[in-house]
Amino acid sequence: MIPRPESSGPHPEQPAEQKPAAAEPTGTAAAGKTVTKKAAAKKKAPVPVEAAPVKKAAAAEPVAKKTVAKKTTAKKAPAKKAVAKKAVTKKTAAQKAVAKKTVARKTAAKKTVAKKAPARKAGAGAPEPAAAQSLPPEMEIAVSPAVDAADRERLLSGTHHAPHSVLGAHPVPGGVVFRVFRPYALAVTVLSGGLGVELHDDGEGFFSGLLPLSGVPAYRLRVTYEGTVQETEDAYRFLPTLGELDLHLIGEGRHEELWTVLGAHPMTHQGVAGTRFSVWAPNARGVRVAGGFNFWDASGFPMRSLGSTGVWELFVPGIGEGELYKFEITRPDGSKTMRADPLARRTEVPPATSSVVTASHYEWGDAEWLERRADVPAHRAPFSAYEVHLASWRPGLTYRQLAEQLPAYVKDLGFTHVELMPVAEHPFGGSWGYQVTGFYAPTARLGTPDDFRYLVDALHRAGIGVIMDWVPAHFPRDEWALAEFDGRPLYEHEDPLRAAHPDWGTLEFDFGRREVRNFLVANALYWCEEFHIDGLRVDAVASMLYLDYSREPGQWTPNEHGGRENLDAVAFLQEMNATVYRRVPGVVTIAEESTAWDGVTRATHHQGPSGFGGLGFGLKWNMGWMHDSLQYMSHEPVHRRYHHGEMTFSMVYAYSENYVLPISHDEVVHGKRSLVSKMPGDWWQQRAGLRAYLAYMWAHPGKQLLFMGQEFAQGAEWSEARGPDWWLLDPHYGAEADHRGVRDLVRDLNTVYAHTPALWRRDTEPDGFRWVAGDAAEDNVLAFLRYDGDGSPLLAVCHFAPVVRHDYRIGVPDDVPAWHEVLNTDAGRYGGGGIANPDPVKPEARGRHGHPASIRLTLPPLATVWLRPA
Repeated sequence: MIPRPESSGPHPEQPAEQKPAAAEPTGTAAAGKTVTKKAAAKKKAPVPVEAAPVKKAAAAEPVAKKTVAKKTTAKKAPAKKAVAKKAVTKKTAAQKAVAKKTVARKTAAKKTVAKKAPARKAGAGAPEPAAAQSLPPEMEIAVSPAVDAADRERLLSGTHHAPHSVLGAHPVPGGVVFRVFRPYALAVTVLSGGLGVELHDDGEGFFSGLLPLSGVPAYRLRVTYEGTVQETEDAYRFLPTLGELDLHLIGEGRHEELWTVLGAHPMTHQGVAGTRFSVWAPNARGVRVAGGFNFWDASGFPMRSLGSTGVWELFVPGIGEGELYKFEITRPDGSKTMRADPLARRTEVPPATSSVVTASHYEWGDAEWLERRADVPAHRAPFSAYEVHLASWRPGLTYRQLAEQLPAYVKDLGFTHVELMPVAEHPFGGSWGYQVTGFYAPTARLGTPDDFRYLVDALHRAGIGVIMDWVPAHFPRDEWALAEFDGRPLYEHEDPLRAAHPDWGTLEFDFGRREVRNFLVANALYWCEEFHIDGLRVDAVASMLYLDYSREPGQWTPNEHGGRENLDAVAFLQEMNATVYRRVPGVVTIAEESTAWDGVTRATHHQGPSGFGGLGFGLKWNMGWMHDSLQYMSHEPVHRRYHHGEMTFSMVYAYSENYVLPISHDEVVHGKRSLVSKMPGDWWQQRAGLRAYLAYMWAHPGKQLLFMGQEFAQGAEWSEARGPDWWLLDPHYGAEADHRGVRDLVRDLNTVYAHTPALWRRDTEPDGFRWVAGDAAEDNVLAFLRYDGDGSPLLAVCHFAPVVRHDYRIGVPDDVPAWHEVLNTDAGRYGGGGIANPDPVKPEARGRHGHPASIRLTLPPLATVWLRPA
């Protein structure tokens, strides 16, 4: 945890002393009103706030501070009048300021006779002097409390970088200046210690007053609006909430807990409860906060710029959880834009786009899970993932309702993990979450961030790991989100050709900018640390790695070495992986990378043949295996002999990376058909082909991933609008048994897989695999052995022809006395024909397929058989 002092930042700037002016007559600066003796006799003026030592009884008297005009300084112009409310004396062009002698009050030590200063006539007549308390010599020079014209204009236009240096309370010669900017207010009163002084209305929402105080007191404001009065803290009396270390790390792009310092955070600051707002907008001329708490008028809530980091900050007292907000940004050209918070940790439910102030109160119950998840690396452990689109798995369910159903369903089927399609906030449901606008906020469609924590916790307590799809490659162009956030390219690359993603109409992140890398690296950590996510499947890695990805010649610029590699993206991915593995042991990162990039799962400090260090991922999706194997299965069995290499080629490169075998959502949408519908033949053959394919997949080196709905042979393509066709499993549906049979097979595949280390312990080691029959193209047969670390084997025989083959001879080692079936996809309970090898099969001393012994099997049609030593 990075130490962050509560208020170790720089102090607000103090305004420069203003020179006295001679154009106006002097008047009261401490009280809100200048009062003549006659008026004072009729009505008491507002009492001062903690005035410099004065008798208690004097609280009822109007305090009118007089500027002393000494005889020896008669040539000097008197001090400029401190603006007071409802001043009686009017200024004319010909008038000269008249110095008045200070009227001293009685004290215990000495009685002083009050003297009257001669008053020059002005208009209807000069006011009579009011009694004023004596002040220390150092406070006898008055200044104007009003905001000067330049600051006034910048505050009104939303372009002030340091509003705290102007607004709030500031010690000045002669007392303490109070300045408040509250548009639409009728009056503002400073309150302290049960006393109050009404400030002068300077117009356009500005109020000010100079009080004869020796120091800034603890105070509050009473603001009067039409029909209501509010009592509140002054947001401009607080020190910065970000410390120097935080700002240094942000500037360096190395703040690994960025979400704790940027965004909106309810907190207690200087003993006051409120919310700190902070945002990175280095190109902005000014930033203000708008929300429900100020009726979406940001005028009175300007933020201060914290130096060269580009961070703007404001602590707003009295604001808590549940408040809606956005940032109003003044662009370099002077125009304004209202933006959602890039680090908002909660959002409104789309299509609404506001950010929401939030804090977590969730108490986790998965300590046991977290303690043991780092015991075995993912590539050496069983890993079978069920991919889920949460919003449509069972449409209408919230996070908490899903927590009651999803863990039980996944555990019953034996999957070790769920992979959640992006849960980060996104405006368009049809993007499935892959066009993210709220990188730090779980989608509000299904509940609050703590509700999402509840779901993750429930999965962990059921023994199921949680992988989350993460999208750091690009973001949409919505005008309220990240695109040209502060008026210029900020999160996207400044080169339009580099910024525009050619396939999706989105914008690519500028991976070369350290603050953008920081935003993304911290985001990866955020999901792992704040939500206990066990792994990140990183989307669209290939589009990040290549400058010419989906671009024609002339649409891209080579890197500094003349190559097509995006060196900035490489550095970002290496930093992200190294940081995640360092900070969150047991978490795995998975690359969805569709090319032959060298070293995706190699350590970042190990340089490969290409000259690059590894990207540092733990696993990589094997897109080549997925494409080739599905292409093979789509052929009619009679033609498969000509495409046999599509099933064997994957073993040529199987150990070049640590692979996941993905049958994901991308393969069952947009005309690609569902998995069972890819299989040729009639309904029986389609189901048989699907079952054989799934068992082949589970036996192949690599981890498994299966998209929802495919586990029960859904015939229709997936649609995010309706989700899986659960009605296919309704007992009243005539073909329910066909679908239930496939689901039963998936359950058994996972069960046998989990209890057979040969299928997962040596996934990344060539010695864990050996071909038995890799060239039986004429028979549409594949046979191979998988080995555990102690040499215990599993024999997988895949038969992709729709005929029965009796006494089919398969070579085996001669050190296994007998083999027995542990799984047969043609079993009757799966919907198959029930053709099996029920008895243990003993090897014969007859060599076959390069082995000294062989066994004779009955191969069911379109089926895969697993055998283990008896």
